[in-house]
Amino acid sequence: MIVLRPAAVGLPYVTIWLRPNRTLSRRGLRRLIMVLVVLVLTTAGLGAWQGNVFAPLFASVECVAVACALRVAWRGGSRSERIIFDGSKLEVQAWPGRGATQFPSYWVRVLLEPGDGHHRLWLSSHGHRREVGAFLAEQERIELSKRLRGLLADFNR
Repeated sequence: MIVLRPAAVGLPYVTIWLRPNRTLSRRGLRRLIMVLVVLVLTTAGLGAWQGNVFAPLFASVECVAVACALRVAWRGGSRSERIIFDGSKLEVQAWPGRGATQFPSYWVRVLLEPGDGHHRLWLSSHGHRREVGAFLAEQERIELSKRLRGLLADFNR
């Protein structure tokens, strides 16, 4: 998801927020895990009732593993990047981790290179490169490259 916040009065910069598409809230994740646990334990109970005494043990291990995997995947959706344009620089900040990278806005190049089955979007200047929007869908990366090129052209005029 690409959110563009244009320059406002008194704020001479444009901000672009990049976030992966995530429709499941924390509450929805908990509900999903609870429903899956109830279904798996019901099935294991039926298996135990028919003579498979190990079914509840394996079902409980499976419930913990599936819940952990879903939580890790959900937390991966909390990544985001912020691209800030002002008159002299372009700054990319990533959450969580990786810190910030600054490029002079006049010299930065937007590169859309084919990669492993999809395009990769790079910002580069003076020998430094940074990939942007790796978590976005293919069409979103192409749209972001067009927006970045347009904003850079507007700022450099």
